[in-house]
Parts: sequence; C-alpha cells; structure tokens
Amino acid sequence: MDDINNRKFVGRLVYAVLTERKTVREALLLFPDTKDKNIECAYHALVHFEADEDLRYKDFEYREEQDDYLEFIAQTLCAGKSLPRNIIGDYEEYYSGVARPWKTGFKNFIKEFIRGINIK
Repeated sequence: MDDINNRKFVGRLVYAVLTERKTVREALLLFPDTKDKNIECAYHALVHFEADEDLRYKDFEYREEQDDYLEFIAQTLCAGKSLPRNIIGDYEEYYSGVARPWKTGFKNFIKEFIRGINIK
C-alpha cells in the first residue's frame, strides 16, 4: 500500500514540475525514500528534464516529446500503477537509487562514500 501512495505522490510532483508550480529541485527534494523502481525512474526522468533545459529551449519537438513522456509517467504513477518495463529499463542500467540529502556523521560519510564508488 505504501508503494501505491508513494507513486501517487510522485505523480503529483511530476505534474507540479510540468505545470511550473514546482522547480525540479523542489520536487526532487520531496521524493520519498523507497526502493520502488517506478519512483527511481521518475526521479531520473526529472533529472534529465532539468539537464536538457538548453535543448528544450532550442528544439520545440524535443520539448513536446519530453513533456509527453513525463506526463505519461505522471499519469501512470498517479493511478498507482507500474511503469512499463522498457521505461524503467531506460534508467535502471545507469543509475542506482534516488539521491538523498546528506546526513552528518562518520557512519553516514562511510555509507555515502561506499555508495559513491559503487561497492556493494
């Protein structure tokens, strides 16, 4: 049940970015701490959205495609459903997890360091 509620919440965050009610950064900071691949996928789709700002400005067709893609992600998550495997697979190969706010302390430093160098 928690995964479904988290998906719905993230879907609303994606819509908030698309309608310019939130910046990408504001939305990303609100993402729940979860291992749900659907939420991780939405997180990284928003990261790419932000990174492509220059391209979006220059290429109207690219901007429309990316907006439609994010809207599909938002609609699916708002319904509490899973994203298609091919969409999850697009991001799963390159990224692991969702970035978390930095926590102080030696133990947390070691955890983040190990995560950063991909030791599992």
